[in-house]
Amino acid sequence: MADESSVVDGAKKGVALKAVSEGNLELVTSPHSHFGWTTSRIMWTVTIALLPSLGAGIFYFGPLALVPVIGAIVGAVGCEWVVGRINKKADTVPDGSAFLTGLLLGLILPPGFSPLHAVLGGVVAVGLGKAVFGGLGDNIFNPALVGRAFLQASFPAGMTDWSTAVTRVDAVSQATPLGLFKFGEPSQFLGDITTSKLLLGNVGGCIGETSSLAIIVGAAILLVTRVAHWRIMGSMLLGGVVFSGAFSLLGVGPGPLFDILSGGFLFGAVFMATDYVTSPNTTRGQYVFGAGIALLTILIRRFGGLPEGVMYSILLMNAAVPLINRVTRPRIFGATS
Repeated sequence: MADESSVVDGAKKGVALKAVSEGNLELVTSPHSHFGWTTSRIMWTVTIALLPSLGAGIFYFGPLALVPVIGAIVGAVGCEWVVGRINKKADTVPDGSAFLTGLLLGLILPPGFSPLHAVLGGVVAVGLGKAVFGGLGDNIFNPALVGRAFLQASFPAGMTDWSTAVTRVDAVSQATPLGLFKFGEPSQFLGDITTSKLLLGNVGGCIGETSSLAIIVGAAILLVTRVAHWRIMGSMLLGGVVFSGAFSLLGVGPGPLFDILSGGFLFGAVFMATDYVTSPNTTRGQYVFGAGIALLTILIRRFGGLPEGVMYSILLMNAAVPLINRVTRPRIFGATS
């Protein structure tokens, strides 16, 4: 048996040596099985999913709504290129991540926002939101929301100016639905804002956030292509229904349907909260993450000084992701704690 075993071992070694000599042996790290998607393909698929929202924004706010979007893209892509030259790394612009960051930022800006300020926001989104952490995959916060938070703090007047002349939005509805609810007359709010307007996008607001129907089409693209998972979207929507419904029963707020269809709630649930890098990687963590964003958003909308709270809610929950991952990670088999 010993001699036979030695022969078998020798044969195995001979096969292995032959494989190495012929260059057929490939040693790679995990994961060994994946579904074949590259970073570039994922980024451009999300970009395609955003086109309905961009189209709706142009339809309702006119072609000039493209100006701040282009400005944000130019700033983001330009900063990505400059950072690559400084770090002497391979060109990362073609992977589409910077373009997507700029597009996302542009879609959450007012239609008449200054293009120069939009360029600056794109630079901050990539430079401060991603590059300082080490680049794509290492950032803690959603880069597009970092850019928007910077613009909100630096140019508050421009970020809340909805007086831009538009083509198809009723003049009385140029103020955002959330603004009318927070600061307007109740009779004006109830008379001017309808569910159909919130679905179609015939209301005031940011370029890509007003049309819930366009966002739903984009969500369908992400789910069908499996680029995004339903857990975060679903838990955020369910949380919005539960928390908004609870406050409406207490006489605070108009109800879940309005909260979900107005402002950036739906856009944030579909395109911002589902970001791979800044969301939890555990199943339970994703549920907690989505529900936490919903709760913070409703609390800010009801009791905060601003009518909207999606941006701050997502950024706050981004900061909590390491803790969520640690608390919700599966226990190792046989471990006692």
